[in-house]
Amino acid sequence: ADTLEELPLVENATGPVHTPDFAHTDAEVVFGDLGALLLDAGMSVTDVRASLEQVRDATAPEEALAFAVLPQHVLVSRPRTAGATTIGASTGAELTFRQSAHASRLARRLEVGKLSLDQVPAHVERIRGLPRRHPMLQRLVGGGLLSMGLAMLFRCPWWAIVLALLVGAVVGAISTLMSRFRPAAAIVPFVASFVSTILVGAADAWLDLGPVPLFAVCAPIALLVPGALITNALLELTAADIVTGAARLTYGIIMLGFMSAGIFAGGVLTGLRIDPDSAALVGQAAGVTADHGGWQALPPLWLSWIGVVLLAIGIGLAFGAGFRLSVVSVLVMTCTYAALVTLTPLTGNTVATGIAAALLFVAARLLERVTLAVPATVSFQPAFLLLVPGTVGLVAMTSFDSDALAAAPMIFVSLCIGTKVGALVADAARITHSASVPAA
Repeated sequence: ADTLEELPLVENATGPVHTPDFAHTDAEVVFGDLGALLLDAGMSVTDVRASLEQVRDATAPEEALAFAVLPQHVLVSRPRTAGATTIGASTGAELTFRQSAHASRLARRLEVGKLSLDQVPAHVERIRGLPRRHPMLQRLVGGGLLSMGLAMLFRCPWWAIVLALLVGAVVGAISTLMSRFRPAAAIVPFVASFVSTILVGAADAWLDLGPVPLFAVCAPIALLVPGALITNALLELTAADIVTGAARLTYGIIMLGFMSAGIFAGGVLTGLRIDPDSAALVGQAAGVTADHGGWQALPPLWLSWIGVVLLAIGIGLAFGAGFRLSVVSVLVMTCTYAALVTLTPLTGNTVATGIAAALLFVAARLLERVTLAVPATVSFQPAFLLLVPGTVGLVAMTSFDSDALAAAPMIFVSLCIGTKVGALVADAARITHSASVPAA
């Protein structure tokens, strides 16, 4: 079941879940737990704070609570009293897309008065307890389809598309296994990129294929690109959340650096060479040509649309979206790709990214307004891989191309401005009741 109403109170290891008597529930603890859930759902600290303030105004205006949000903690206090500050701590484990959808929907229903504050603890517990079936298999298949979709989208040769499917599955397995051990999780970007590049380089040397397309190397590890993290950081910086924004941005750049180091080390060991004429951005894919036949031939341009569908399905599987949310991702990413393909020849890659982000955000808020079952946070986030905030940085750092290095920060800024403009248009058109910025 993908709707919150269809999630019954279920038996678990500690017995049945019951809604507690709010008379014995501290409001500060409830808001702290709700904020921690939204942080784990991938929302920026700016959005979490705005959402908590709206929930407070709708459900408990007499409480006069104030909120300070950090990347992993929510501080709840009463400025008018001398009481202690309550801290809600994030678990540090990101929720699946399905759980994130329920978390965002819970906040929205509280904001519009469809739930009361005393119902929050039971809903939070049920959302965190949602099972995910066969997580390893989903991650493995999802990583393969995501990688294959990107290779098709950027018009890599047929051999690279097949190889991307296999290597992407390997990266999905590596990331899942290593993430189970906290000390190993920090080096997942380097290890996965190194192993992926070794496999691509070994296949290239064995088959004597010559220079390989850039996305034959980058597509298998796109699963690990911190695009949403970096975009959240930019949104927080523009909202004056300097400390959290700077911390997230630094961490995102470090992750990209680890990935680039893994690619560089694997390339040196295998003698891998990157084709300088291969596509690095969505708008450049149509201009890629090749004179080879057979497995080195390029797929037809129309097949890029199939690549977008596979990319969306792969993201849905890898991040646990569920069937209904995966269908939404396919529709949203197809529309985003259509916007990028249409706008890039007219405005260039940088401006097209900003315009597409603005249009996508307004559409996501409209979809959220029509039905609370599809929050904007979930429909907006998957398309970020097409808007390539993280992939552009990885490409720039990997290719050491001066033009790519100059384009990366401009695309980041364009994406951030486009998202902010989309939020302004959505609020002005009364598409959403809140004035919060989007969650990446």
